Amino acid sequence: MQILLVLSSTDPEIKWNAVRFGNFLLTEEEDVTIFLNGPAVDLYAGNSETFPIAEQAKLFSLSEGVLVA
Repeated sequence: MQILLVLSSTDPEIKWNAVRFGNFLLTEEEDVTIFLNGPAVDLYAGNSETFPIAEQAKLFSLSEGVLVA
């Protein structure tokens, strides 16, 4: 199944959870695209130890997930 997640929040926790959810869907062998809309285009803003967005985004890309801005 092809799944599109639309992310438009600047909240680091929401961005982190969206990419984590995308990673989970990839492990379930789904085709996943995350569309970064508006303020979410700066995906790495808010990256921290608490919300390691960059780490999750790297895993997402290496697992053949697609990020589109």
